[in-house]
Amino acid sequence: MARSMHVRRPATLASLAAELGVSRTTVSNAYNRPDQLSPELRRRVLETARRLGYPGPDPVARSLRTRKAGAVGLLLTENLSYAFRDPAAIGFLEGLALACEDAGTGLLLVPASPEREDVAAVHRAGVDGFVVYSVPDDDPHLAAVLERPVPTVVCDQPDLDNVDRVGIDDRAAMRGLAAHLIALGHRRVGVVCMRLARDRNDGFVSVDRQHAAHFHVQRARLTGLAEEFAEAGVDWTRVPVVERFDHTIASGASAAAQVLDRDPGITALVCTSDILALGALQEAERRGLRVPDDLTVTGFDGIHEAERAGLTTIRQPVMEKGRAAGKLLLDASERTRPRTVDLGTELITGRTAAAPHSAQEERWFGP
Repeated sequence: MARSMHVRRPATLASLAAELGVSRTTVSNAYNRPDQLSPELRRRVLETARRLGYPGPDPVARSLRTRKAGAVGLLLTENLSYAFRDPAAIGFLEGLALACEDAGTGLLLVPASPEREDVAAVHRAGVDGFVVYSVPDDDPHLAAVLERPVPTVVCDQPDLDNVDRVGIDDRAAMRGLAAHLIALGHRRVGVVCMRLARDRNDGFVSVDRQHAAHFHVQRARLTGLAEEFAEAGVDWTRVPVVERFDHTIASGASAAAQVLDRDPGITALVCTSDILALGALQEAERRGLRVPDDLTVTGFDGIHEAERAGLTTIRQPVMEKGRAAGKLLLDASERTRPRTVDLGTELITGRTAAAPHSAQEERWFGP
């Protein structure tokens, strides 16, 4: 005959209060408003709760009562692993997490694959507000976020009316990098850029696609390059620009190969991210090209891996972006108009950029 099992029912807030001889409000305050109790009383409540197996207030019931989830949602239109793999995303995530820690608020990652349009994750997210990290202006997940009656802060892109934003001046930063290359003597350049839209394109990019890019950060960086080189007499329509949908070192290497196959005579390869530039450096090495003697390579972001490689790049404050976005979102003050936080950038002149080789200059720019 099977032995019956007696399972003790977990204690409730009411039974815990009765055991202690205090009110239910006192027990609740021990968890939610500890400043309302003496340290000794709170210690006694928590110790008795552990002894009786009381798990604490039901967070779902509490959120229904207070209409607060106690968490910030981070929307990034990438697979979840991207947040822990991409160095710039990691830095941003750390900054956002620090802001949440300071405010005693949780952080919920709301991934949204760029190749799926299911916005259910946005609708299901129990959050008090959203930080949107670098998405295209036509993204359906962004539209779903903006339909929610909670505050939203956008980091980087898109730039929306009536929505708080944190970012940098990508156009001006890239113009500064282009000016540096022009001063070194480069006129024959190629470009490797991150994805410009939600449709997959792994190949050469027309000027029309550059101008119509739904990722406005990439559009701004390409515009900055085009403007600066045009002032130096370069016909931008003749500059080979290759786009990559996936943001990986392997993508940077394959894109660099496409550019160099199209025009082996370029003297500089400008990449719109450090990850792509690290791939370009690998491809240059595979071809036996000396950097920077035979080929200059530049990036954008200023990640640690780029610093170790001596990459010439634009350093942007990715961690401070995350912290600033979190502070904006968690700021409870009244808002009469959207706020913008513009952060600075710095040109890092590393070991991967130099003047074109004199023999090449004579062949390309001589009489």
